[in-house]
Amino acid sequence: MTSGAARLRELIARPVPVVVPLVLDPISAKIAGGAGFEALYLGGGTLGYVKTCTEANLTLTQMAQTGLEIRAACDLPLILDAACGYGDPMHLRHTVAMAEAAGFAAIEIEDQMIPKRAHHHIGVEHLIPMDLMAHKIREAAAARRDPDFVIIGRTNACRSDGLDDALRRGEAYRSAGADMLLVLQKTPEEVRAIGERLGGPLFYFMPSGVGSMDISLEEMGRLGYRIVCDGVTPFYARQKALRLAYEALARGLPDPTVAGAYQEEDRWLHQAIDLDILLDIERRTVER
Repeated sequence: MTSGAARLRELIARPVPVVVPLVLDPISAKIAGGAGFEALYLGGGTLGYVKTCTEANLTLTQMAQTGLEIRAACDLPLILDAACGYGDPMHLRHTVAMAEAAGFAAIEIEDQMIPKRAHHHIGVEHLIPMDLMAHKIREAAAARRDPDFVIIGRTNACRSDGLDDALRRGEAYRSAGADMLLVLQKTPEEVRAIGERLGGPLFYFMPSGVGSMDISLEEMGRLGYRIVCDGVTPFYARQKALRLAYEALARGLPDPTVAGAYQEEDRWLHQAIDLDILLDIERRTVER
């Protein structure tokens, strides 16, 4: 069977970028797969919210455990948002080993300081020196056992030090062994400039969903972008649905989303978890 990393490599070899959505648990991965997506993204920022803390409070073990659970339910290639790699260059050897063992196809590492601070949520960046980040990328690439495992080097330097510094960092990370670069942009003009000046393969983290993009996927492909990731919309959709559900229940009103369609949702969930297969096993073994 082709590995998730090898399948991700095939996807990013296409001329038009693959759209990759956020998932946070096995059931969201199953729903995304059922909708037709070909790869998935486990985001640290949103998982931090789920756990009512921040990405800065999450551990490698928590991310690996979540990835393992997702991969047990869904075999689509899964990308790990590994924040700052959970340490210095030496630590990346363990981080990559854990990521591969949990079944991830790729790892995204950014050039923030360790321990990461919550201030990144309000746009305050704490960048480490470019050379130190290059060492981290180099050790991550050297640590992988599967040569197809994708190393994504990320910088948020556009937000703090400007486009020119971000591009210098991107070039250094590519030279250190990054297979793909994520240069977090502020404007559509920067999206184009990154593609034109840096070249691909590039990872694009969209701010608010595919429908909000000012550039078509075809043009993104021509600029060198190979992954377009929506790392927020599924979380905000789930958060809003839960909030409205609890508000309605507290007021004795019907839920505005499900609207009593419990049997329909039951049927879908039973199909998603392969309940018929589980029931068949029981009938043949313990329910005689």
